[in-house]
Amino acid sequence: MSFNRPDLPTILNRIQGDIQSRFVGSDPTLRHTLLGILAQVKAGGIHGLYGYIDWLSRQILPSTADADMLDVHGSIWGVQRKMASFAQGSVVLDGINGSVIPAGTLLQNTLGLQFSTNAEVIIILGTATIQVTAMKAGTSSNVLAGASLALVSPVNGVNSTATVGPEGITNGTDIESDADYRKRIISHIQEAPHGGSSLDYEAWALEVPGVTRVWVYPQELGVGTVTIRCVTDGAASIIPDAAKIAEVQTHIDTVRPVTAVVTVVPPIAKPLDFQIQLTPNTTVVQDAVKAEISDLLRREATPGGTILISHIQEAISLAAGETNHVLVVPNTDVGHNTGEIAVMGMITWL
Repeated sequence: MSFNRPDLPTILNRIQGDIQSRFVGSDPTLRHTLLGILAQVKAGGIHGLYGYIDWLSRQILPSTADADMLDVHGSIWGVQRKMASFAQGSVVLDGINGSVIPAGTLLQNTLGLQFSTNAEVIIILGTATIQVTAMKAGTSSNVLAGASLALVSPVNGVNSTATVGPEGITNGTDIESDADYRKRIISHIQEAPHGGSSLDYEAWALEVPGVTRVWVYPQELGVGTVTIRCVTDGAASIIPDAAKIAEVQTHIDTVRPVTAVVTVVPPIAKPLDFQIQLTPNTTVVQDAVKAEISDLLRREATPGGTILISHIQEAISLAAGETNHVLVVPNTDVGHNTGEIAVMGMITWL
């Protein structure tokens, strides 16, 4: 039987009734009497205690615990929240040959986000490529390739403007959300470690900042091998770059069984294009349809998997404001080869 927390008026009425039953002839409902004041004070205190007990009851289980108590649950089970990570990448600086760019030299973008050079570099043939790390953790410090950065303080013989390298400054991630962290804790409780099962490899890969979905393929490359594919949904591209793949590989190698041969590889992105005759064909409804299809791909796209046309049609129908549509392309289920994963392509509105 469930317990319903009484509200403040209910508690007050109960106390007033108790007082009347014990002090015959009294009227604690009068606001400016001693008994009336005592009843209200006591009711307020009890209501506060009910509130605390109500809060405390939610902290008992990780499925309902608040953020700070969720960290406590995670630490008990050995599941740590993924902290925000610092974006890294390369920038190109021009200048006079022989000019030295010291380690720790600061650059910043137009938003004021700063990046520090990792090591000392000397300009040769008029240019130098240097690795930098963001000074602030989080996705906000990711910078697209070709963007401009400026030296915070001048460096003798070096131009003040730098260009972000072709790979961009990437892999900056925000602290793990409560929802994702809660999901990992519950998964750990429900699926205890099994000494190297597929679920173990999935859990280990998900411990790496930025990794959001993982697929494990035992013996794909032969007996005793394990192939792992993962994506980073929060990044500019869900396909992890070489640095993130190396990070996952390194982490897996520290926890895997010693006899396993583990290979971490990125999925191959296969853009899925659409042609949709939409009613009403407005920008607002188009955006809603695109959001629903993106959500579908995040939930159902898997390496080597199939996207069902019926599910695409359902996603479009769920879009707010949509009254009718005709899905012209694709016109059948969309399958993928080994390692290929569907990603959002172009949508043509008809």
